[in-house]
Amino acid sequence: MLGDAQTGALMSTAQIAAIQKAIDRAAALLGADPARAEAEIRAVLAAAPKDPRALLILGSARRRQGFAGEAKALLEPLARAFPKAALTQYELGLCQAATGDATAAAASLRAATAANPDLADAWKALGDLLFAEGDVAGAQDAFAQQARASVTDPKLKPAALALYRRDYASAEALLRQHLASSPETGPALRLLGEVYLRQERFDDAETVFARAVQVEPDHAGGRFSYASALFRQQNAALALPIVEDLLSKRPDEAAYLNLYAALLSLVGDDDRVIAIYEGLLQRYPKQAPIWLNHAHALKTVGRQADALAAYRRCIALAPQSGDAWWGLANLKLAVFDASDIAAMTAQLARPGLAIEDKLNLHFALGKAAEDAGDDDRAFENYAQGAALRRAQRPYDADSVTQDRRRAEALFTPSFFAERCDVGDASPDPIFIVGLPRSGSTLIEQILASHSKVQGTMELPTLGLIAQALDRESRAHGGAGLPDALKSLPHDRFAELGVAYLEGAWIYRRGSEPLFIDKMPNNFRHIGLLHLILPQAKIIDARRHPMASCFSAFKQHFAQGQGFSYDLTDLGRYYADYVALMAHIDQVLPGRVHRVIYEDLVETVEAEVRRLLDYCGLNFEPACLKFYENTRAVRTVSSEQVRRPIYREGLDHWKRFEAHLGPLKDSLGPALRTWRD
Repeated sequence: MLGDAQTGALMSTAQIAAIQKAIDRAAALLGADPARAEAEIRAVLAAAPKDPRALLILGSARRRQGFAGEAKALLEPLARAFPKAALTQYELGLCQAATGDATAAAASLRAATAANPDLADAWKALGDLLFAEGDVAGAQDAFAQQARASVTDPKLKPAALALYRRDYASAEALLRQHLASSPETGPALRLLGEVYLRQERFDDAETVFARAVQVEPDHAGGRFSYASALFRQQNAALALPIVEDLLSKRPDEAAYLNLYAALLSLVGDDDRVIAIYEGLLQRYPKQAPIWLNHAHALKTVGRQADALAAYRRCIALAPQSGDAWWGLANLKLAVFDASDIAAMTAQLARPGLAIEDKLNLHFALGKAAEDAGDDDRAFENYAQGAALRRAQRPYDADSVTQDRRRAEALFTPSFFAERCDVGDASPDPIFIVGLPRSGSTLIEQILASHSKVQGTMELPTLGLIAQALDRESRAHGGAGLPDALKSLPHDRFAELGVAYLEGAWIYRRGSEPLFIDKMPNNFRHIGLLHLILPQAKIIDARRHPMASCFSAFKQHFAQGQGFSYDLTDLGRYYADYVALMAHIDQVLPGRVHRVIYEDLVETVEAEVRRLLDYCGLNFEPACLKFYENTRAVRTVSSEQVRRPIYREGLDHWKRFEAHLGPLKDSLGPALRTWRD
């Protein structure tokens, strides 16, 4: 029906049909040729000057040609006349956003989504607007609604709604039921992958998204989600080409750029990371998460003053950001004053504060209290933060002990003798293993100051290989690792060694013949490591258990250290680590070189010479001046290794000894035998 009833009454049925056809034709042209669409629709308006559909198309055509102000003037009276017309409100919102009226744009876009909750484009525009305005929670909700509204298959809508409502169990059940009868359904696979991604089941998410990409290889959203799942497992080698291809088609997409920067950070391309964040901040100066990521990147390359300013800017935009407060604490500069402590305390009392922010604030307040000498209050905050994280990430200490015992039973002298000629003979990697906060970053910095050694970072590569082997074994009814190594064909060990070297290649940016992999938890895969790379060097970085464990307890790690949030778990983990390494010393004598942190601090040059001898390297004075090395450092010890060795922290844990009884008890004999 025409908007101008009087004109419509004078028109014949044929004329009305012709106008309808012209409107449809103009609408179809909008995306590809808005100028031609405008010409077509002006002809319609000559005959029916008040037709709302034609006016809407004209407004859209003018906006698309860069005349947003003129388009807004056309659409405002139309929106007042038809307040529940979703497309009109959507188009007006786009015009208002383009002319800088964010408040009015948000209102129009909300009106559009209220009129039609399944208008995915309006949700996307609202999310983009809120993102630019710094409303992170609002933007995330809008994007989640966009994902829900984008599901057009009626059979999948209940699952999409359950996903949006965070009812992951129902969503998974509905999607599995659907996929049982239609296994090649790309939308269902993507939805299931999203369910797993939000539950932090990253391995499952990767598998499902990989299948979705096989089914619909050109679906950009599916490929982006697949890359996101890979990133969450630190698999930059597979994720980077995917994101680079996405960016080749949409180079300004903020979500792509943000993921790209995160992936480049994993492989150590810090200059490009910082450049990307600087570009994003020019476009989105109100986005606290981008300021936070920028601050982390600046800290990595040693730009402390710039990092501090970026953290402060993030806090100014989002004072509840526990991650930013903890980032400041991690600068190790004792930067907190009374006003900071009051601000953090006030944020902790804020209703509805996210758990992630709450636990980070506790860790930051712990650091502030420790710097001020209030050790009881410091420990109380550390314990509260750790308890919150422990509740989020359950940890099974018994399974770690069982894995250690299985490894001890499997790894006998005869087992290794039967496989004495397996693996790849490359001498390139130097592995540093042990517990976090045991001096591994210092050892890395010393070695990376040698002309023949490149320091990389804590590489996920060996862990990913172990994970794949374990999954493969269990899929065939096996017991997983380490038992799977018993039946592994001997030629597979060399293949896995090559796979490790190829996976690590992306992290090697210099021409040095040797490189360091500083992932501490690789000690759990030490048998596999020896078998696939028998010529690689293995250094065990060890520190007094009370010092090492308490330092880990008060450090909120980004990921991967689930044992560190409970003193009893920490003691057991340390004891299992010491026991496994002692077993390896027995069955492979001399294979592992041990560096005791306390000895390194007391007799630096002697320990450095011993370390270099083990690695087959000549002594170089630069290794004693490691603090002059300007390389990027990605661990929480980054600031400490930029200054000479100091011994003040050796017994720091004793200030908190009254609180560490559960740790002492769980360490057991390891408290006495850790040096043996």
